[in-house]
Amino acid sequence: MTIKRIQTGPRMSQAVIHNKTVYLAGQVAAGASVTIQTREILAGIDALLKEANTDKGHLLSATIWLTDMATFAEMNAVWDAWVVPGATPARATVASPQLAAPDYKVEIAIIAAL
Repeated sequence: MTIKRIQTGPRMSQAVIHNKTVYLAGQVAAGASVTIQTREILAGIDALLKEANTDKGHLLSATIWLTDMATFAEMNAVWDAWVVPGATPARATVASPQLAAPDYKVEIAIIAAL
């Protein structure tokens, strides 16, 4: 069994590849708005997927956490412009009143195929 870890730190890896599946850790970004944070998160996801030799056209699943569901449409506007039409993943969006740091408003975790 081969497991490849990407950007491994003492607590976690940013991505893990196993059986032709890529699991990304929850991604967050600083920024004044949900729009800015979502854009930065998705750019980071693109970079991690590239490092894993795949891309957003191979998304399988996404989990999105928002600290305020009133920002759902704002996040979706960025998400909808980013995803590949016809290759959208299974997705869940949930409210989480607090993320790992007070400034984080959005967190996104992705699973993708190689």
